[in-house]
Amino acid sequence: MNSNRPKGPPVNPRELMARGFRALSRGNFDEASTCCKLVLERQPQLVPAHFLVGLIGLATGDRSTAQAAFTTVTRLEPGHAAAWAHLAKLMAEGGQVNRADIALDNAVRFESGDIPQVLDVIGTTYALLGEHRSADQWYRRAAEGQPDNPALRINHANNLIYLGETTRAEQELAAALRLGRGHAQAHWLLAGLEKARDHGHLAEMQAMLQQRALPLRAQAFLHYAMGKEHEDLQEWDAAFEAFVAGARARRATLQFDEQLESATFAALEEIYTSDWLAGRGAGNEDPSPVFIIGQPRTGTTLVERIITAHSAVHSAGELQQFGNCIRRLTRYDRQERFAPELFDRARDIDPQVLGSEYLLRTTKLRGTLPRFVDKLPYNYLFLPHILAALPNARVIHLVRDPRDACFSVYKQLFADAYPHSYDLEEMARHFVRYHRLMQTWRERFPGRFLDVHYEEVVANLEDNARRIMAYLELPWEDACVNFHQQDSAVSTASAVQVREPAHSRSVGRWRRYERQLQPVLDILRDEGVI
Repeated sequence: MNSNRPKGPPVNPRELMARGFRALSRGNFDEASTCCKLVLERQPQLVPAHFLVGLIGLATGDRSTAQAAFTTVTRLEPGHAAAWAHLAKLMAEGGQVNRADIALDNAVRFESGDIPQVLDVIGTTYALLGEHRSADQWYRRAAEGQPDNPALRINHANNLIYLGETTRAEQELAAALRLGRGHAQAHWLLAGLEKARDHGHLAEMQAMLQQRALPLRAQAFLHYAMGKEHEDLQEWDAAFEAFVAGARARRATLQFDEQLESATFAALEEIYTSDWLAGRGAGNEDPSPVFIIGQPRTGTTLVERIITAHSAVHSAGELQQFGNCIRRLTRYDRQERFAPELFDRARDIDPQVLGSEYLLRTTKLRGTLPRFVDKLPYNYLFLPHILAALPNARVIHLVRDPRDACFSVYKQLFADAYPHSYDLEEMARHFVRYHRLMQTWRERFPGRFLDVHYEEVVANLEDNARRIMAYLELPWEDACVNFHQQDSAVSTASAVQVREPAHSRSVGRWRRYERQLQPVLDILRDEGVI
């Protein structure tokens, strides 16, 4: 670092700051840090210097330094919208929803609309908190404010895909790629929107990987896109090789504490017994929520579309609100989103308060129809609290062949959820824990949720749709079997696929990869899951 110390006559703080920001833009973090240090030695209260420290922390993955620096900025300059926005995003990413709410409110309050990157960070924070429709207006304003910035247009396109506006998303992606073909995320999104007909796009992505060393996230985007296109072309071995490379790159960017997850599942089984539920007070009697739970990529979105095709049901998407309400009420602000401490604190939450808080927090998202669907798969962790807080809600649990479920998750690049999904054995052990927990819930809370099997739905759509609607006590409507004609938002990795009729193409797909999936099959078999 000392080699980067400016030499010659003393440099004034303004020039040092300019040099520091230029160094950051070039990826020279040591030089940028040295400039910050020299400035802060002279002017320890200089806001731009602390802000630059925060940006360097973000760029280098030092989240604690970034959070401390942005906190200092907001203390020195309470109206600093950009610092509030970055704080909100950091806290939302870490599951610190109480603090994220406060920081986001301040970012919205103080932003002046003249810095598109700040609007983009606000949009991302809303998305992290599960408020995708609110996110869209911020992403759109950011992209419109700086149309020659491909990153902003890509973020906007990603949100448009969730909202089902695939034509506009393709237009945004095309515009981003016209500005430069080297944007890996744009290629990944494009691969998901279109079925590959030849090797043209594959060759372009392969060349990108070979031309220069790319960041791990960029590598993951390209490998997963290539895996998808190899599958389109029925090149199964090449597809799996690409998924493995993508998973390896993505796993290297994540921290997954499997021991903590195992302890969390053990705490759930210890705390939430049938006696626990029987001893709870009355919850909120509102019958409007319909929860769809399970593992991702098991048909949760398909069933959501069937239900929300009904004229009485609104699609609210994958809402983070139930878990976030528990975190708010317990004042849980650990970086780990799930931990034994969270559920230990939550055991004594007043069900009436929790149910009412959830309904309040979802007011803007659940529409005006009599019922609404909250389709966040991992709400199965909160099932006992859902049953206590909202006793008249309906809960549907999707079940899929464990082998297809595990492979489908492995080949999917998620945003920030499901860190266990990028290693075959970690994923299989996670599935075993989930499988056992759901069996525990069946035994302790019989009749309180409906198991729906994905394979049965795609094999006999109408009979299973009628069974689901009967469980929801809704009159039959033929629109439920024509769910693919809806144009509402789909906040999920399946956003494109569910806009086509139900099909069985994915049933048994694991067999094409039976040799490569042997570590998964061994664990599932040894644990009695298959």
